[in-house]
Amino acid sequence: MAEAHQTRVQAAVEEMVQSLEKEHIRKMQGRMFKCSADCCERSTDSMSQVHQCIERCHTPLAQAQGLVTSELEKFQDRLTRCTMHCNDKAKDLFDSGAKEPAVRSLMERCVGSCVDDHVSLIPSMTRRLKENLDSIQQ
Repeated sequence: MAEAHQTRVQAAVEEMVQSLEKEHIRKMQGRMFKCSADCCERSTDSMSQVHQCIERCHTPLAQAQGLVTSELEKFQDRLTRCTMHCNDKAKDLFDSGAKEPAVRSLMERCVGSCVDDHVSLIPSMTRRLKENLDSIQQ
């Protein structure tokens, strides 16, 4: 993918991830640490019970991180498929006898379109992730 296009996608995804981290993940981390500290204060529990308690505290954050990772992987896979389609179109054009400038131009337009399409998906992906993060039981 052309560097400018890649930078644009990375910036948009990074902005989304930072927003999720500030608004959701960070709060979940705080609750997890407080919950874990409360587990450690339970002086009558066995070591095993305290560890199980701490594990329960970590579960929501682990679910949230898994959710975000999965969504980002799907996004990346879709973008990769789109750019691979562009590669195929460029190869077909080149194989049909087109000159390099025409192939480069096609590739640039096609990848640019992929990036535009996928960057436009980020707001709905963010909304979906926020809703799913909100539904995780604390």
